[in-house]
Amino acid sequence: MKVTFLGTGTSTGIPFIGSNHPVCLSEDSKDKRLRSSIKIEINNNTFIIDCGPDFRQQMIKSGCKKIDAILLTHEHADHTAGLDDIRPYCFRDGSIPLYAHKRVLKNLSIRFNYIFNEIDKYPGAPTVSSRTVVENESFRINRIKITPISFFHANLQVFGYRFYDFAYLTDLKTISNKELEKLKDLDVLVLNAIRIKEHFSHLNLKEALNLIEIIQPKKTYLTHISHLLGFHNEISKNLPKNVFLSYDGLTIDIN
Repeated sequence: MKVTFLGTGTSTGIPFIGSNHPVCLSEDSKDKRLRSSIKIEINNNTFIIDCGPDFRQQMIKSGCKKIDAILLTHEHADHTAGLDDIRPYCFRDGSIPLYAHKRVLKNLSIRFNYIFNEIDKYPGAPTVSSRTVVENESFRINRIKITPISFFHANLQVFGYRFYDFAYLTDLKTISNKELEKLKDLDVLVLNAIRIKEHFSHLNLKEALNLIEIIQPKKTYLTHISHLLGFHNEISKNLPKNVFLSYDGLTIDIN
């Protein structure tokens, strides 16, 4: 399995528009973050988790030639606003399976009516096949088992996804013990950590590290990072030995 971090920033990205914060002015490429998304490659299958407003740029930078499925965590714009830019893949390969909670699919059918409206569909619109993800029900895409992990982003339900011994959780604030049971024996965990100060709907760094202690993965990569977390290199020096800050373009291989 190969995982590529397409974006590792929070909803505003870094630099924050118009900000004079030192991190926003940093010339270190690891301090420049597009909105959070990852690419997972398994056995010639390519999966994208979340399709935010930087999707087109991310696909070009990563050289992504095909998409076998898109999995969405939730409906917020920083995770879904790039949906129109799947068009080139649809023109070449046809409909793309789109996996999400039924609430998210309904939300998208309103916001992107021209994509989901089959009665009077615009010929140039992307084509998707909606697949509902259900809590406590694993599913398979081309024989690859995927387990949804349910948690809360403030009061909003969000899905993370486990592929074999890898799990991706973003926009998490609280998670039940029942869902934590699904995260045992991970080789790699990706988890959000937005900043140092506490946040109402995201884990801050301390909360993320506490949760990592509970889950006990072999390695963890932190994502969905804001400029208020600090400089990549400075924060990295103070993390536990098995915890790392992700950055845009980072690629990891998981056996």
